[in-house]
Amino acid sequence: MKGFILMVLGIVHLHEAFGVTHSLTHFYTASSDIPNFPEFVFVGMVDGVQMVHYDSNIQKVVPEQDWMKQTDAEFCEKERENLFYSKQSFKAEVATLKQHFNQSGGVHILQYMYGCSRDDETEQTERFGQLGYNGENFLEYDMKTLTWKSLKQQPNFMQDEWNSDTSRLLFWKNYFTQTCIDCLKKQVDNRKSTLRRTVPPSVSLLQKTPSSPVTCHATGFYPSGVMVFWQKDGQEQHEDVENGETLPNDDGTFQKSTHLTVTPKEWKNNKYQCVVQVTGIKEVFIKVLTESEIQTNWKDPAPNIVLHIGGVVALLLVVVVVVGVVIWKKKKKKGFVPASTNDTDSAYSGEGLLKT
Repeated sequence: MKGFILMVLGIVHLHEAFGVTHSLTHFYTASSDIPNFPEFVFVGMVDGVQMVHYDSNIQKVVPEQDWMKQTDAEFCEKERENLFYSKQSFKAEVATLKQHFNQSGGVHILQYMYGCSRDDETEQTERFGQLGYNGENFLEYDMKTLTWKSLKQQPNFMQDEWNSDTSRLLFWKNYFTQTCIDCLKKQVDNRKSTLRRTVPPSVSLLQKTPSSPVTCHATGFYPSGVMVFWQKDGQEQHEDVENGETLPNDDGTFQKSTHLTVTPKEWKNNKYQCVVQVTGIKEVFIKVLTESEIQTNWKDPAPNIVLHIGGVVALLLVVVVVVGVVIWKKKKKKGFVPASTNDTDSAYSGEGLLKT
């Protein structure tokens, strides 16, 4: 699990560092006999950022970013129906594989990963499509022959079945030669509008008990560039200050906290204030440390004392959703596997991929 988290963070940091290579990635995961885990999960990602997800428990398409939330309800309903049928196909495919490999109960995971990437400067593109089962890659799409090839001796039966299906081969040929890159360009253009935006922070002063450090918590701001610091009588305070990291929220915004250890007598006799500055926003946000400004749970609980922890939740969702990737410890190259659609204009439809 830790290895996968690092892999995801590595992808995100790569795009932040260079900013010219964009990727569109789809994960379809079907599983059996995993307690409290959906039998079928779908996640779509752009540049390593989750844009949409669906699972067999909630049975609806959930846009995760602002540029996806603008999608109309009719389109989301169509995708929900497509993913519902994909769930049935994947479930049948898992049963077929278990039977073929003489397996009965126990945990079994089937995952498709597929997608593409494009360099904005060189316009160089890459496509990738892979399928894995129970910890091993065993089928991938060959971009030269435009057919599926087996990576292991045993699953030749699936290679032969998929390559004898002309409609399946035609779909993937069209997808990898045109549709994927077109969808990637569209999603990147949609995302750019959100990348240019600025969102001011909400700033709160929080304290657990009278003897606890006072936390200045800034959240809901965008972009991520931020300075959060304490001042004493107009001078920046460094002593007895602990700064936290900038963390993502589940709505694409960010949060950051800084903690000041100071006695009530000290801050009542001096002017302490928290200062927040966000990149691209001229306004400076200031909270003066007074008793009335402190939100605490050692007296009447304030209704908005709950901190935004969405970034952690979003990361865990990605980790859980792509649990099948964790098992793929012998990846030969970056791979992604399919979950298809008959609607080639869709960025993440899954209709008609599996035919059992």
